[in-house]
Amino acid sequence: MKKKIYRNQGILFWVTGLAGSGKTSFAKMLKKDISNKFGPTIVISGDDFRKSFSLKGYTFEERKKIVLQYQKFLKIIINQKINIIFAVIGMVNSVRKQNRKIFKNYVEIFIKANLQKLKIKNKKKLYIGSCKNVVGKDIKPEFPLNPDITIYNDFKLSKKYQVALIYKKIQKSIKL
Repeated sequence: MKKKIYRNQGILFWVTGLAGSGKTSFAKMLKKDISNKFGPTIVISGDDFRKSFSLKGYTFEERKKIVLQYQKFLKIIINQKINIIFAVIGMVNSVRKQNRKIFKNYVEIFIKANLQKLKIKNKKKLYIGSCKNVVGKDIKPEFPLNPDITIYNDFKLSKKYQVALIYKKIQKSIKL
């Protein structure tokens, strides 16, 4: 079933998944197509947000508190009819549930990846070593229960191909 999109505000594309799953790369690659189809669009990552606002704290409770701050900021932008592709670990079911209430135009995209492969790749140097409070390592992730779109990134298919799949699924899931 297609979601109705309201023209009086932007669309929040909430791209979630474990660290290293490809969220930010996919988000950046989606921007052009989403801008062309749905209007002005920006890409923001949870990492960039944390750096810009000097947000510290990585325990489950601290992460949850920070994600609630993201929501407030994102709402300001969305209310100005600007779409946001937000790439964030955001593995908190209560927050995603709240997103569906707060944002009329909300599309949840789950980048599913094998944790063992992520540990082997260890792209962000989080899974092996002394890093603490890592989702998937010592914080149990709350994977999305009912995302609008799920893509399994096994790192075998090209990013370009997977982004095309995501965009195709976006087009099928949204009714203008």
